This record gives sequence, C-alpha cells and structure tokens, in this order.
Amino acid sequence: MEVAVGTTSRNTRYMMEGVGARVIRGPDWKWGKQDGGEGHVGTVRNFESPEEVVVVWDNGTAANYRCAGAYDLRVLDSAPTGVKHEGTMCDTCRQQPIFGIRWKCVECSNYDLCSVCYHGDKHHLRHRFYRMPTIGCDRVLLEPRRKSKKLGIRGIFPGARVVRGVDWQWEDQDGGNGRRGKVSEIQDWSAASPRSAAYVIWDNGAKNLYRVGFEGMADLKVVNDAKGGSVYRDHLPHLGEQNPGGRSGPHGLGIGDQVNVDLELEIVQSLQHGHGGWTDGMFECLGTTGTVVGIDEDHDIVVAYPSGNRWTFNPAVLTKVGGGSGGGGGGASVAASLLSPSDASGGASTTASALVAGAVVVGCSGGGASVANTTVPATSNTAAA
Repeated sequence: MEVAVGTTSRNTRYMMEGVGARVIRGPDWKWGKQDGGEGHVGTVRNFESPEEVVVVWDNGTAANYRCAGAYDLRVLDSAPTGVKHEGTMCDTCRQQPIFGIRWKCVECSNYDLCSVCYHGDKHHLRHRFYRMPTIGCDRVLLEPRRKSKKLGIRGIFPGARVVRGVDWQWEDQDGGNGRRGKVSEIQDWSAASPRSAAYVIWDNGAKNLYRVGFEGMADLKVVNDAKGGSVYRDHLPHLGEQNPGGRSGPHGLGIGDQVNVDLELEIVQSLQHGHGGWTDGMFECLGTTGTVVGIDEDHDIVVAYPSGNRWTFNPAVLTKVGGGSGGGGGGASVAASLLSPSDASGGASTTASALVAGAVVVGCSGGGASVANTTVPATSNTAAA
C-alpha cells in the first residue's frame, strides 16, 4: 500500500484523485447535450480549481463542470485511475483485488462485487449493498437494486465507430486524420489501470490499443457511439461529493472512527505483515466494532476494543462503519504537471473535497502522461452559471 509521508505528499496524492475516471452527467446537470445526452460517457482530464473539473466527452466535446456545492457529474467507473482495494476479491468474477468502486453486500457475510458485476445484476437483487469508493472511506448504504432504475450508457464501447481524438500521438496508424475505425473491445492499458483503453480495427486494416481514460487521456473520439450496458444511476457517487481528507490520515481513517475487520482471516494475516503482525489474541477483533484511538508515524491504525485491548492494524484491513466525521476541507496545491500548459501558469489549486474519493492516478508523478498535445479547448460552463 502506498503511504504518503507528511502533509505535502498527502495533499499531492489527493490532488491526483479523479483524473482518468469515467463519468456521466450528475444530479445538477444543466448543460444541455454537451455530453451527447443522458448516459453518454466522458473522461476526467484535470481539476482546474476547487470547484471545477475538465471532462473530455467521448464525442470530443471538452468543458469544465462543477464538483463542489453543485454536482454536475457522477462517477461511472474509477478503475481506470488505478484505485484498488487490497485484500479483496469480487465473489462473482474473482477479480483480485477489486479495482474501482467496491460494492459490499449487507445481508451476506464477506461478500463483495466489482462495478461490472454489481451493475450486471450479479448476486441477489433484493439484497442491500454498501458503496465503498476506497479503503477506509465512509461506506454508503444503498437501496436494493430491485427497487432502482437502470440507465443505459453509450460512448466508446465495442461496436462504436471512432476517429483520432485530442490526445492522438500515434502518427498515421489510423490511415490519416479523419479516417475511421471500429472498437472491438475495451481492455486494460496496463495491469494497474483496468478498463482504460479500447482496441480498434481501422478501416485500413491496422489494429492497436488506444487510451480511453488512462491518465486522463483521450486518444479517440466517437462518431457513431455504441451501448456499454446499463447501470444503477442513482447508486453512483457524485464526483467531488466525498472528502478523503480532513482530519483523517491518507487512508481516510481518523481518531474516533468506528471500524470493523471484515476480510477473510488469511487475507488479514497476510496484510498484517510489517504492520504489527497477528497474534491469537486478535481474534476478538473479528466481527467486533472497535474505535480508532491512534495513528502511528507509519500511518498504521491503533484500535481499542470493548475488552480494553488495543491492537495495531494495517489500514487496508479496516472498514469504517457509521457516518464518521466526514472530515473538513483542507487545501492542496495542484502540481502543474496535472494541468494543461495553458493552465499551469495560473497556479490553480484544489482541495481534497473537490475530488472523488478513491480515484488515484498510478504512475503520474512529475508530469503525468508524456503526450505533447495536452491543451484542450474547453467550453467555460461555470463562467456562464
């Protein structure tokens, strides 16, 4: 598990969150059909301020949207950003660990789904689930899927016809500017960034993989979109609504939080190596709620139990229960490398509250993607609000 050292590096980590996430319009949307219509998908490119995020829609439109106070966007999939839940496994498809949002069954003991399986109606539709964007975050109790409506999503999915997009850097693999191809499959750009690329067969016969979300990049633009399945729209988190910062540590846990250990024993024992270890006396922690009473210099968590015992845990072992404190604001300067060249000179800043919990960019320190044409002419929505 990545451990941030000190306030500066912790804030830098939070600044990266959200970049590369796949999104759809949210509850406060008022921007017409910039996105192509409800259910159409885009990619989070960067955060321009505490209140604004730039999205490149699959149709090629780029604009800034509100992500604090009013929420223009919902997070469809944060897996492309690399966020993962160490020590977990999807009990349907067996993905291990779970990337993106983790969905935990309330009715069953230690039963989890990944986003693909959750929205694909795996497991009992009458069962309620917790939504858990990242390790240590507040989990949100949801209505049973049986009582919820689904929304079809469209964009760069198998069957879509595409041309080169704003981040194209692959010379004339496509046969030249304006030439078309067909998406055959959504794949992983890397093992640490699932569902972040599309495999395209161009009309000239060439085939290759292109970025659709990896590090916020958009190599492709859709000209004839395709269906990408359906999702429980109201179960998706609002981009920017949750705050992983505040008085919590980099893992999202803070003094006074109530926590459980709800992973398999073998996984817990493995994760405890180098974090205080495991002893037989710690069996009391399984199935018992404890209270966070300390965070040590290595960011391990000290938990007190009703017996009076205190145990030290790897934060990846713990799940926060109840509402928690929610944390406070807390500024964080944006690294210029996360902004386009035209933005970097402006010295924009962002806060942890302006970012969706759990969407962490992998391998994006000191410059992010190595793409030259990172300037996107974005429509200024918020200026007209």
